[in-house]
Amino acid sequence: MYWLNEPPIWSETDGSLSVETGNRTDFWRTTHYGFVRDDGHLYAQEVEGDFTAVIHFSGEYRELYDQAGIMLRIDERNWIKAGIEYTDGQQHLSAVVTREYSDWSVLPLPEAPPSIWLRLSRHGDAIRIEHSTDGRSYTMLRLAYLPPNRPAKIGPMCCSPERAGFRATFHHFNVGPAIGKDLHTSD
Repeated sequence: MYWLNEPPIWSETDGSLSVETGNRTDFWRTTHYGFVRDDGHLYAQEVEGDFTAVIHFSGEYRELYDQAGIMLRIDERNWIKAGIEYTDGQQHLSAVVTREYSDWSVLPLPEAPPSIWLRLSRHGDAIRIEHSTDGRSYTMLRLAYLPPNRPAKIGPMCCSPERAGFRATFHHFNVGPAIGKDLHTSD
């Protein structure tokens, strides 16, 4: 694995990755805000074809847009980031899909979980993003399109668009064969 935009402080111990973000880091392209930001932190590995990635993480969310999760990136114009983002005074499940322009969807979490699991599966051009609070039962957050048959990078991602020093810990990250395509079962 390697860094895209290495953070100022990070360590890997016993399979966990701890990160402290740089100042005003983010991934975003144009929509609504009119700017392009491509300086968030991504600890990536290369992937091709269909796969499923699972990540378990936590963060010290307290400032607007503090975020941690997973990113699947083909290039600077085609990527997905999903995770927890702090906005409107609380944690939200968040997914940003970028195909030239970024879009953003959020789902408020009434109670802030101490940690969360995300599962991202690629089936050709379809990317399924699922979340779980226990690592066993997953619920779909989003189904999105990314160009198929192109190598990509995937891994833990974190940003802090309004400050420096957001702390995130990635307790587990794994990439394996793609799970089944059925959208209406939980496994």
